[in-house]
Amino acid sequence: MCRWLAYSGTPVLLADVLFTPIRSFIDQSRHSRLSDEITNGDGFGIGWYDHQETAGVFRSTEPAWGNANLSEVAKHVTSPLFFAHIRAAVGSSIQEANCHPFRYGRWLWMHNGYITDYSSIRRDLAFAVDPSLYSLISGTTDSETLFYLALTYGLEDDPPAAMARTIGFVEASGRAAGIDCPFQGTVATSDGESMWAFRYSSRGSPQSLFINRHVPTLRREYPEASVLSELSDDTRLVVSEPIGNLPGAWVEVPESTYAVVRTGQDDLHPFAPTVPPGRFH
Repeated sequence: MCRWLAYSGTPVLLADVLFTPIRSFIDQSRHSRLSDEITNGDGFGIGWYDHQETAGVFRSTEPAWGNANLSEVAKHVTSPLFFAHIRAAVGSSIQEANCHPFRYGRWLWMHNGYITDYSSIRRDLAFAVDPSLYSLISGTTDSETLFYLALTYGLEDDPPAAMARTIGFVEASGRAAGIDCPFQGTVATSDGESMWAFRYSSRGSPQSLFINRHVPTLRREYPEASVLSELSDDTRLVVSEPIGNLPGAWVEVPESTYAVVRTGQDDLHPFAPTVPPGRFH
């Protein structure tokens, strides 16, 4: 499975988060400890917010550990909110259009996981995408289809409700096709102001997801960790796999849960899919 990281807080150089910590995010592209695949080398992507109207996106099919352009960009881009994703392809081709994060206007989206037997229900899912959005799908992944389904079901207005309807529709479509566990994974999305992270599986044991403990608490426990003094109290990292080497710095996001992260606030809430009205009733 893929690995992803979402950051919100003090504006920082992307390189300071992606490359420099022990067990860094980029290290995980070669030596993942919690993924089914040790190596995640089928492409990467970063998406970041700055003063522009839309997020910046840089994606490539090369492995993240060997891309000099990624290192160069990360050393020169500072952002208060950004996404990073390293890919292990499951059933879809290695091409730039299939690399995360995906973008629509102000919105970024990335996913770690899969829709089981996607090919058998791909047509049903695609037909549920709003016609005004369908032509924007440029790749072949289940992840991108999920994004445009979520936009169809109201992501821009209410992300948790849109995700509940999206996963509910995927599950109903899958089970109608005889698929026992249609969805598995974690998702992150953002509008540049807030970010939402979801962890869910149709049959338990979803992909791993962690959020850092409050920075003031970590400062008290690790006064020698100078990096913590450079971060605002409300800095949050949501990751597929912990980075750094501070014991107890991370809390696992429970199954069937979503996190909401915005300036001065972060909350965990229960998550459950709902079948959209008029579907499968």
